[in-house]
Amino acid sequence: MTSYPSLSFITPHADSPWGTFLATLDSIAPHLGPLARFAETLRRPRRALIVDIPIEMDDGRIAHFEGYRVHHNLSRGPGKGGVRYDAGVTLEEVMALAGWMTIKNAAVNLPFGGAKGGIRVDPKGLSRKELERLTRRYTSEIGLLIGPDRDIPAPDVNTDAQIMAWMMDTCAMNTGTSATGMVTGKPVALGGSLGRQDATGRGVNVIGREVARRIGLHLAGARVVVQGVGNVGAVAARAFVENGARIVALQDRGASLFNPAGIDVAAALAHKQRTGSLAGCAGAEAIDREAFWSVESDVLIPAALEGSLTAERAARVRTRLVLEGANGPTTPAADLVLAERGITVVPDVIANAGGVIVSYFEWVQDFNSFFWTEDEVTRRMDSILTGAFDHIWRTATELGASLRTAAFVVACRRVLSAREQRGLYP
Repeated sequence: MTSYPSLSFITPHADSPWGTFLATLDSIAPHLGPLARFAETLRRPRRALIVDIPIEMDDGRIAHFEGYRVHHNLSRGPGKGGVRYDAGVTLEEVMALAGWMTIKNAAVNLPFGGAKGGIRVDPKGLSRKELERLTRRYTSEIGLLIGPDRDIPAPDVNTDAQIMAWMMDTCAMNTGTSATGMVTGKPVALGGSLGRQDATGRGVNVIGREVARRIGLHLAGARVVVQGVGNVGAVAARAFVENGARIVALQDRGASLFNPAGIDVAAALAHKQRTGSLAGCAGAEAIDREAFWSVESDVLIPAALEGSLTAERAARVRTRLVLEGANGPTTPAADLVLAERGITVVPDVIANAGGVIVSYFEWVQDFNSFFWTEDEVTRRMDSILTGAFDHIWRTATELGASLRTAAFVVACRRVLSAREQRGLYP
């Protein structure tokens, strides 16, 4: 039987985002049983849209930007996934991120498929009005794919509640509706959910608590290292401090900080807010970017971009537990190194799933026009995350496999079971 390549112009490197995703799929194939006949569907995004985004700049120039929206798999429900604005965004990266969203949604048993979007742009180089024009034109260009029962975007790298507000308003203007469920991560005044902004970082802490209890690690007094102090890393760092841990190292694009007695996280984040970087922050020693990966800790949280934790860095890491706050931060080669060294790795598809869980809550609240308190949101997120992690932990024990393998097995079985039951049309 002839097999034709999917998106044949994409030839992924083994450690590229899409290559990493495909390698993980290959590794869990033996655990799928009869469902393996449908496994090829996971290697082929359902659709990928590339759009040109021309906008008028403040000085009158016309600038063009490239944007993407990818639907990876919709067997279990409408697409769900964020939109990132970054100069390094590529179609291959967005494909991988959409694939990870398929796995993440299924791993925590949400009724969504996987989607993702992005624009290749450095948003720091745009004025507020240019950013709004970019967002509205991008939203219009991908409008044929998105909607509350088709694909629901959310914030990701360098996007926030304001971006979502512009996206929602653009959808409303173009469709003549006022459905707030078109996007999630919106301002609360426009139908956003309480607790959504901190949900991903809080979820990292919840999963950290659950795995620490199982491996005999006491979080009170634990040494924590955080790479990336955007929304996820910053919130996770604060949450671990609230639980008695010490943040002994922080890293952003501008600097790496170290203090074995514990960094004043609130002061460091305030400094970054004022200056745009951790560089020059008082109360901690500035260290080399690569030396950061050798800081001794109990918990390491890579919460920046994908591919940060390479095999070479994994060989130097001195920690007991890696919690993936970012999407795809650990390369397949690094995974093998960490496993050989006996370091527990909790994959992104469960470690950072708090955000999509609360996005789901927001979507549900919008449809019902009935909104929950922040305590209700937090309690329900904690319940779903702990239940999903317990299932993945037990699956890992039964299979004698890593948590990443177990999470993908649980998720892929759910997705492929849905595919089998739906059948193929026509």
